[in-house]
Parts: sequence; C-alpha cells; structure tokens
Amino acid sequence: MLTQFQFKGRKLFASLSYIIFTIYTIFAIYLLFLSPYRQSAHTRFETSGAAYNLVPFKTIHDYIRASDHINFDAWFSNLAGNVLVFMPLGFFLPLLFTKFMTFWRTTLVVMGSTLSVELLQYGLKVGSLDVDDIILNTVGGIIGYIVYKVIYFLFRLFKR
Repeated sequence: MLTQFQFKGRKLFASLSYIIFTIYTIFAIYLLFLSPYRQSAHTRFETSGAAYNLVPFKTIHDYIRASDHINFDAWFSNLAGNVLVFMPLGFFLPLLFTKFMTFWRTTLVVMGSTLSVELLQYGLKVGSLDVDDIILNTVGGIIGYIVYKVIYFLFRLFKR
C-alpha cells in the first residue's frame, strides 16, 4: 500500500488512489460490458452470434489499411481505445500493491485481466473475442506501468 512513497499526506494520497482505482474499475466494467457501444459492437466473424479473431495483428492491420475509409471514432475506439482502457491498470497495480512492483507480474495480471474480459465478452455476446484486443490492452497496461516507473523515479530523484 504505497509503502514505496514516504511523504507528508501519504495516507490521504493512498485513500484517494484507492478511490480513483475503484472508480476506474467501475468505469472499465461499464465500458467493456454495459455501454451502448459494446451492445452494438460491429462483428466481423460470426459463430453462434458471437464474433472472434484468433489471428494476431489481423484486426489491427485491417483498421490501419482501411483508416481512410472508416469513421475516425470507430478507428480510435478500436485501436487507441483498447490501449487507453488498460493504461490505468498498469499504473495502479504497482502503485497500490507492492507485489506488482515488477514489470512481469504487472504485465501478466494485465494480460490475464484482458483475456478474462475477452472471454466474458464472447461468452456474454456483448463484444468479440479478439487476440488483437489482448495485444492492445496489454500494451496499454505496459505503458501505464512505464508511466508509473517514470513518476516513481522522478519522485525518488527529487526527494533527495
């Protein structure tokens, strides 16, 4: 619990961090499972009403190739949105839980979380099972982790 940071007001910062993490978690669940966008997700590969893509980088390639033919909102939500939605998880895991201070533990939890989301979306038929989403979400988590590490480094540098 934020033991890596020692400063005045740490308890308040910890409480606020947990509150923000909880709000993020609720927002992510809504966005990934309950939002109108998710309910009307465009499906490309139909199997019993649920979409899937198991070919790495296929969806990413398709969106990049068709970028001048599709709506920017669709492009952004499918590529950048998948990165952005898991960035906070990569940031908050090492901030709030000391056992996630390492890159690999954080990355594995982010990857496991996104795999769980993809399987649930497929099973509940509220989205698609897409290996590219797992890749993009994991990249987002890694970026969040890197942001955390940079802030941690700067905090320690200026604390001296």
